[in-house]
Amino acid sequence: MHMADALLSPGTAAVMYAAAGTAAGISVYRLKKQDLTEKVPLMAVSAALVFAGQMINYTIPGTGSSGHLCGGMLLSALLGPEAGFLSMITVLLIQCLFFADGGLMALGANVWNMAFYGCFLGYYLIWRPIVNSGLLGGDMKKKIALASILGCIITLQCGAFSVVLETTASGITELPFGAFAGLMLPIHLAIGLVEGLITTAVLEYVWASRPELLAGAEERGEAKSSMRSVLAVLLAVVVVTGGFLSHLASSNPDGLEWALFGNADGGYGANMGLDEEDFGVSSTAADTAGSIQESTSFLPDYAFKNSDSAMGTTVSGLVGSAIVAGTAMVIAVAAGKNRKKTA
Repeated sequence: MHMADALLSPGTAAVMYAAAGTAAGISVYRLKKQDLTEKVPLMAVSAALVFAGQMINYTIPGTGSSGHLCGGMLLSALLGPEAGFLSMITVLLIQCLFFADGGLMALGANVWNMAFYGCFLGYYLIWRPIVNSGLLGGDMKKKIALASILGCIITLQCGAFSVVLETTASGITELPFGAFAGLMLPIHLAIGLVEGLITTAVLEYVWASRPELLAGAEERGEAKSSMRSVLAVLLAVVVVTGGFLSHLASSNPDGLEWALFGNADGGYGANMGLDEEDFGVSSTAADTAGSIQESTSFLPDYAFKNSDSAMGTTVSGLVGSAIVAGTAMVIAVAAGKNRKKTA
């Protein structure tokens, strides 16, 4: 769902930067009151897990499209909404600057669409109420599954609808509101279902191993594994996913690209039928953002520049995960020191 700069007018992009920046500022303010010391390793590993997970596009059967993990629900369930939101920003920023994934001018919109809903709406309206309810006979594993699947579906629908609203506000007349929404919402319903199952698997593992790691859950079971072993398992998943399984990613366009351009080469329809080389709006701001991005992205599209070597994907997965983990750790440590100074 990473938006390109061409899908936004500078004015709309500025509004989305302001919205995302406000949410980030509130998150930082709230984190000053929290002790993140014990969450530093988990924040690093879970952020890296989302980065690696986003490298794997899974095919949506019968559509010619694919989807990938978004991660907002997963991170907020592990870290809480504020730390989860800042971790998602870290993932999206590094993807944008170093891998040219999503436009730099569109970064504010991408943060809002892919991080805000999952981390805040998903946590406060879906995750926490469900896991602390008496639903499903109080069975925590079932409640985790319900909250994860329902949360991923609803928050991805919100993100997909926001994309439609943002392009409409940008005056892109090639994308009529009803037709675009009619493509974006159903495909992201399917993508959200798969993400919900993936999120369920990770969170149920954490619940079975170290239940106190689930944010907002009042019920506390018995820890069956050490914190070190849980982190080691999650880190192993990051390495295997980013370094190796990323080679198995579907070549089909993701939900947004599929809606815009279709997949005629794969034997499917053209959908909105936009020209991949010439679509949307052009602006000086977008050109400037694109020039900056071109200079900072050392592994564009998760590959070596001017090379088809498969090693580019492996290096991208491992290096990107490491950068995300390190940045998330710095954020958590900085928040902890700030808290001590203001206490």
